[in-house]
Amino acid sequence: MSNNDVFSQKERNIIILLIILFLGGVIVYATSGIFSAFLGTMVMYTLFRNLNIFLIERWRWPKPVSSVFIIILSIFIIVLPFVGIGKMLFNKAVELQQNPQWINKILDAINHFVGDKLGQPDLIAKQLEASSTYLAGLLTGALGGAANVFLEVTVMYFLLYFLFVNYKGFEGSLIHYLPFDDESAVKFGEELKNITYSNIIGQTIIAIIQGAFLAVGFWLFGAKDPLFWGVICAILSFIPLLGPPLIFVPAAVVLWSNGATWQAVGLLVWGFGLVINIDNVLRLVIAKRIGDIHPIITVVGVIIGIPLFGLIGLVYGPLLLAYFLIAVRIYKANKRLSLKKDRIIDDLDME
Repeated sequence: MSNNDVFSQKERNIIILLIILFLGGVIVYATSGIFSAFLGTMVMYTLFRNLNIFLIERWRWPKPVSSVFIIILSIFIIVLPFVGIGKMLFNKAVELQQNPQWINKILDAINHFVGDKLGQPDLIAKQLEASSTYLAGLLTGALGGAANVFLEVTVMYFLLYFLFVNYKGFEGSLIHYLPFDDESAVKFGEELKNITYSNIIGQTIIAIIQGAFLAVGFWLFGAKDPLFWGVICAILSFIPLLGPPLIFVPAAVVLWSNGATWQAVGLLVWGFGLVINIDNVLRLVIAKRIGDIHPIITVVGVIIGIPLFGLIGLVYGPLLLAYFLIAVRIYKANKRLSLKKDRIIDDLDME
């Protein structure tokens, strides 16, 4: 008795599907530790896709040369700055660990101010201690995972090289295997590109400008470590509206408690009047040019992304959530179109 007699074609298809799902689950589980490498590959491909096509089709560069050039370029403009920021954060963490009196003085100053002005001693100090413990754990975990980050970056660039070399085949395969029609697949790709540009390029510009202006404000009004806190502000700027005040408000309280009243007021005016509004103005410009991610999506995405990816979750979390919502929106549009077609067919059958 042959296999054809034992299983029908439908049963064989179900068995094959179960095998595919099982093996796919095993692969997903095995590669879950480097999932951010795959997401990073898609982000980097989206960011440099047009440049790759320009170099190959307009300047007639060989595909491997174009791919290697873009990889080297991205290392200089993306990876090395992150390495520099990581080194700065690591040095500051070591400094705080070796000299905890610095942070204790800040907590004492804030505690004294809140106790005198608001009648709530230890309220903010306890919250800051809890927050500092959480952030210290987050930073330690990020630094401790440096080896894994190196592995993820290596995998990302390995995949990116072959995607750039075979970009036509890769994009053709995406269109073929995505569960969308051609029009929806193109629309999906365009929205992914706009969201990625907005969150990566647009938000990076906002972060750099906000961090620079905060550092200038710290320098003008006599707060300590303006460069360091400017970098921290740039990182926290990926959380819209909420990020920068986490830096300049405590700094203003410390200045006030130390008797520098006008400097504290000046820093608050500088922060709320200039630094925060930079975010508002630039987001409007970016939204008109390349699209925008709603602040609620950004905040929820950060909450999702940080536990999954660490500090880079500030970027990946909102993107992942935005990609999910785009897919849901296109699914709903296709469903409405399908229902409309079904109603038209039913009407024709009734006639």
